[in-house]
Amino acid sequence: MIEAGVVLGLPRATATELTVQTLFGAATMIRETGTHPTVLREQVTSPGGTTAAALRTLDDHKVRAAFVSAIEAAAQRSRELAGG
Repeated sequence: MIEAGVVLGLPRATATELTVQTLFGAATMIRETGTHPTVLREQVTSPGGTTAAALRTLDDHKVRAAFVSAIEAAAQRSRELAGG
């Protein structure tokens, strides 16, 4: 997200702060409401809006699958390093 902000012309410090605040806000909402992240995302995503466009692009690039694969690889490597 920081790199995207920089590519779009924001100073790195501004892009970093906006990213940190976005992630902090999302995490705080999840923790404080106990609502599943998918439900929260659906509540803020307008059909045909900017969030919907971004999510569509992430899905097109299989970002969710890449995160799952990366976490599986880290877990497997952790088991190997632990001798299991």
